[in-house]
Amino acid sequence: MTPDPTLVDWTIRFAFGAVAVAKILSLVRLIIGPTTSDRILALDTLTVNAIGLIVLLGIAQGTSIYFEASMIIAMLGFVSTVAYARFVLRGDIIE
Repeated sequence: MTPDPTLVDWTIRFAFGAVAVAKILSLVRLIIGPTTSDRILALDTLTVNAIGLIVLLGIAQGTSIYFEASMIIAMLGFVSTVAYARFVLRGDIIE
């Protein structure tokens, strides 16, 4: 049994809107975050939201290239979050 195409379209549109709202809220936390750790978490959340948008775009268009791009962005986002956190804690990235 295949799902109704209009239901899938509305679900994808709702998901785009929900991720966009989450991205805006993360951007607000990045701007007004009182501490540096809040800003680091906001950057990490923005990365996760960007990955969500890319995956949703891949689902909407029916191609798999976006999933590979999201994996690359996920790896870069993790490494950059760890590097920024180490810089804030220790003052250097490489010991």
